[in-house]
Amino acid sequence: MADVNRGNRPLSPHLQVYRLPLVSNISILTRITGIALIGGLTLIVWWFVAGAYSPDYFATADWLLSSWLGILVLVGSLWALWFHFCNGIRHFFWDFGKGFELETVNRTNWVVIGGSVVLTILTLLIV
Repeated sequence: MADVNRGNRPLSPHLQVYRLPLVSNISILTRITGIALIGGLTLIVWWFVAGAYSPDYFATADWLLSSWLGILVLVGSLWALWFHFCNGIRHFFWDFGKGFELETVNRTNWVVIGGSVVLTILTLLIV
């Protein structure tokens, strides 16, 4: 017999209730940071090309990259680089079949996040 309430039932899992696991969010963020690194690399290459092209062009590029927005983009790119690197190390171990236990995955989620933040701060302190 046909279910008369079929149209009134929520989707399963319900989109407003379901929350992606942290490992899924990190996977998505790794892909996003990999693509975003192209933007940061493009800005740095533009800065080098401007330096080789002319002093006026370099002054414009240098002004943009040393403004608060440019520094914010460069720091974000630095964090994206470290995040992508840390998660790449985790994937390297996963390629050998290590670290797939649920407890290990949950622990390495936070290692990737914390490691990327700590390495970004250390890099900024060294520079």
